[in-house]
Amino acid sequence: MASSSCNISPPIIPIFVFFLLVSSSFCPVRSSETGSLHAKNQTFRPEVELQKLKTIRELLNKINKPPIKSIQAILYYFAPLISPDGDIIDCVLLHHQPAFDHPRLKGQKPLDPPERPSGVNPNGMGGEDFQPWSMSGESCPEGTIPIRRTSEEDMLRASSVRRFGRKRPRRRVRRDSTSNGHEHAVGYVSGDQYYGAKASINVWTPRVSNQYEFSLSQMWVISGSFGDDLNTIEAGWQVSPELYGDNYPRFFTYWTTDAYQATGCYNLLCSGFVQTNNRIAIGAAISPTSSYNGGQFDISLLIWKDPKHGNWWLEFGSGVLVGYWPSFLFTHLRDHASMVQFGGEVVNSRAGGFHTSTEMGSGHFAGQGFGKASYFRNLQVVDWDNNLIPLSNLRVLADHPNCYDIQGGINRVWGNYFYYGGPGRNVKCP
Repeated sequence: MASSSCNISPPIIPIFVFFLLVSSSFCPVRSSETGSLHAKNQTFRPEVELQKLKTIRELLNKINKPPIKSIQAILYYFAPLISPDGDIIDCVLLHHQPAFDHPRLKGQKPLDPPERPSGVNPNGMGGEDFQPWSMSGESCPEGTIPIRRTSEEDMLRASSVRRFGRKRPRRRVRRDSTSNGHEHAVGYVSGDQYYGAKASINVWTPRVSNQYEFSLSQMWVISGSFGDDLNTIEAGWQVSPELYGDNYPRFFTYWTTDAYQATGCYNLLCSGFVQTNNRIAIGAAISPTSSYNGGQFDISLLIWKDPKHGNWWLEFGSGVLVGYWPSFLFTHLRDHASMVQFGGEVVNSRAGGFHTSTEMGSGHFAGQGFGKASYFRNLQVVDWDNNLIPLSNLRVLADHPNCYDIQGGINRVWGNYFYYGGPGRNVKCP
C-alpha cells in the first residue's frame, strides 16, 4: 500500500454523452425500477440521460464536501486484485461533514466523548492503522475527518441513482427472512432491553458473484417491529461491487428508522452519522485480512447508548471513537434496543436460475473451525446501567444451512462466539 497527498479539486461531472450512447446500445442494462438484469438494444434518449447526469451532479455536490486536503491511496496489497488509483480520501472540516446538513444539526459542533461502558476490556485490534490509505503516515489534520470521495462512476454503477447509498427496501423484513434474496447466518439475543453491543469480527475477502450482490459481516442493534417501523444501527465490514466498484472488504456503517424504505444510508452518504475521528475513513478498505489456514485478523466494534445525551456511539478497537448516531434520528431506538444480532448476510440474485456462488465470510462452513471458517467472538451487550455483560441466551440461525451455516459455543477466552459462513452454491445448495 502506498498513498500520496495531493491537491485534488472536488469532482466536476463531465457529460459522458458518447459513453452513455455506447453503453445504452450494447451493454446489459439493469433496470432501476425492477432491479433485474436484461440485455436489449435501447434507443438513445439524450434528454433522459442528460437529466440523469444532472441528478448525479446535484447529488455529488451534496455528498462531496470541499476538502482542505486530499489523499489518494494505491490499493496494490490485494494482489492480484490491483487498483491503479484506489480511493480518494478528502479531509473535510468537522462541521462541514454531511451530518450537519440536517436541520437539527445546522450550526452545531460534534459532541464531546461520552462515558464508556464499564467492563470494557482490550480486545481485537487497538490501533487506527487498519486502512491502506493511512498506512504511509498520511492523515487528515485535527479538526477534519477523512471521507471517501464518491465519484460519478459510483453513481452510474448503482441500480438506482435515486436510492444510491441505501439498501434496497424489503416488503417483509425479518431476521429469518428468505424473501427478496437476502440470506443470513446469525446469532441473536432478544426479549430484554439492550443499550449496546460489542464483538470482534473476523475479516475476509469473500468472492461476490456479480455486481448487484454483496457479502457482509456486521452487528445490528434493532428496535421496533419487523414492519415499516423497524429501527436499526449497523456496523461491520462488507464486499459490495455495486457500492464501491471493487471486491475489497470495507469498514461500513448503516442506519434506518423505517425498514430501509426512505430513511438512512451507508456510511456518510446522507445526513445522519456524525464522525469525530480524523484517522478512520468509513467506507475505505481494510487491511490485512484473514487467510485460509494462515493468519487471522479481526476488528473489534462497540456500539452503545450514551446515558447522558442518548446518542448511539461507535468505537473501534480499544478506545478509538469513530462518531455517533444522534438519538433524534430514531423513534424506537431513542429509548433502547429490543434485539441485538451478529452475523453474515449475502444477496442471492439467482442469476441463471441457480443459487449464487457469492461466499459468506471465508467461504467455508462453520464446522471447519479456526483458521478456515469465519467467526464472531467475545459477544457482549450493554445493560441499562451502562455495563458490558456477557450474553445469557444467544440463539443461532441459518435460513439456508446447506448454503451458509453457523455453530455457536462458549469458552473462557472467547466468551460467547460462533463460526459461520459458506460457499453458496454447491451440491446441496443448487
